[in-house]
Amino acid sequence: MLEIRTKRGRVLLQLLLILMTIPYIIPLIQMVAGSLGGRGFENYKAVWDTGVVPVFFRNSLIISAGVILLVYLFSMTAGFGFSKMRFLGKEVFFWLILVALTLPEVILLTPLFVTFQRLRMYNTFFAVILPQTALQMPFTILLTRNFLNGVPDELMEAARIDGANTWQSFWSIVLPLTKPIASAVIVLTLINSWNAYLLPLLFLQSPDKQTVTLLPQFFQGEFTNDQTKILAAAVMTAIPEIVAYLCMQKNFERGMSAGALK
Repeated sequence: MLEIRTKRGRVLLQLLLILMTIPYIIPLIQMVAGSLGGRGFENYKAVWDTGVVPVFFRNSLIISAGVILLVYLFSMTAGFGFSKMRFLGKEVFFWLILVALTLPEVILLTPLFVTFQRLRMYNTFFAVILPQTALQMPFTILLTRNFLNGVPDELMEAARIDGANTWQSFWSIVLPLTKPIASAVIVLTLINSWNAYLLPLLFLQSPDKQTVTLLPQFFQGEFTNDQTKILAAAVMTAIPEIVAYLCMQKNFERGMSAGALK
């Protein structure tokens, strides 16, 4: 690991990091400032008075929780398999999964629509949870596999000597070590599933099943475009993600660095 020993070097690095964050901070400041434009906090009250905020937040929470659960389970088991187990065609299957990273979401809409219609899953939460899970798993499997590559194989060998099978080794030895990468997977999955727009828009038609990303539609129309309330809705929508990141920040950063480098 590189270490800057001089005070001048640390100051220059700090200035560089501040400059790099400016393009990301300015839009956030503008969003918050714009949400308070005009009537101030009355804009937030107007968003709440639509009466759909609790329902939309509940629906987004259900979808995000379902996606997080499935992505976590499959990423941990698949990452363990690709990292620590030997089977025919392991690398081929792994790279085929990574190919899915190149698929744009929009080209899957038509086959997904037909499939969900035939399975009578259209206008259900599963129509959003399952595609979201499939779209996020290639990247999370890549992170998990790289992280588990850093777990010494000697631990697995010691477990086998003590009589543990593969499942017991995974559950008792490997899984307790995956807290950093698990935090990274959870935060990334929450951000992507909570901010999903296209899939809920197309596959959830009932008003009582729509999500927070569709909240600004109450202030947009043919003759209206109230930007202050749209920005207020955006700020309210972002709060759960910010809270989740702050709660898992330390482990998230450790997991991302380990999963990206090992």
